[in-house]
Amino acid sequence: MNRSTFAIAACLSATLLVGAISLAHAKPVNYQLPDETAELKPGEHLDVVQGNCTACHSPDYIKTQPQGPSFKKSFWQAEVTKMIKVYGAPIEDADVAKIVDYLSTNY
Repeated sequence: MNRSTFAIAACLSATLLVGAISLAHAKPVNYQLPDETAELKPGEHLDVVQGNCTACHSPDYIKTQPQGPSFKKSFWQAEVTKMIKVYGAPIEDADVAKIVDYLSTNY
């Protein structure tokens, strides 16, 4: 092993040792999440939406999506499809229409 390789290996070993010592003395971080204040609007299939959508994100996420006449059923169908195909949301086929109906009616 030449001097430069040895120097690099020594520096790397020292860095790893310091990192390991630092981790051994690290204290766990505790923090309190704020209470959930957002609620979904009451409506038909609310239970299906709560059981599927809020498993991954808060109701705030739904409430901050675009709203208005141009963001109805086709918009929510695309959003639910994206959640399933892109993000891997484990939504049963039978629940998709119920979720879309609830969201397009209430938001």
